[in-house]
Amino acid sequence: MEINQPVPDFELPDLNGKLHRLTDHHGRIVIVNFWSCECPHSERTDKAILSMFVQWQEEVSMLTIASNRNETLTALREAAEMRHLPNVLQDADCRVADLFDAQTTPHVFVIDRNGILRYRGAVDDVTFRQRTPTRFYLDEAVEALLAGAFPTLTESPAYGCAIVREV
Repeated sequence: MEINQPVPDFELPDLNGKLHRLTDHHGRIVIVNFWSCECPHSERTDKAILSMFVQWQEEVSMLTIASNRNETLTALREAAEMRHLPNVLQDADCRVADLFDAQTTPHVFVIDRNGILRYRGAVDDVTFRQRTPTRFYLDEAVEALLAGAFPTLTESPAYGCAIVREV
C-alpha cells in the first residue's frame, strides 16, 4: 500500500463478532493500529495513543487490529479491557496485516477523510537506543490532517514486536 493512494476497504470482526468496515468511517480521519496484547511496545504506545485520541474523538476513528495468530480471544479481551481500548478487531488470518504490509506491533497507518493513506510507521521515535520518546509521529500526522494540511513526515520505520503470522 502506497502513501497518497486510496486504501481498499476491509471488514473485520470485533472481539464480540460484530463486523466493522473501514468505509464505516468515511469522512473521518482513521488511525489503523496493528496491535498486540503481549507486546510491551503496544502496551506503552496504547497509553500515548489514547491520551491523544481523547482530543480527537469527534473527528478521528481508531481501528485497533490484532493480527498475531498466537494470541487467544481471551487474552485479547483481557488486554483490551485492561487498557480501555475500544473496538479491537481480529485479523485471525493476517489478511488485513498483509494488505497494509504491517510488520510490527505497533505499526500505525493514518488515512485521511477521503480514504487516502497519508502516514505509515511508528507512533513515536522510540528505538532500541532511545527509550524515551521525543517526537510523536502519529500526533503530528493527525494534527496536520485536522489542520487541512498533509503530514510533513509520511513514513517512519515501525518499531516493536514482529507480527506472528505462523503458529
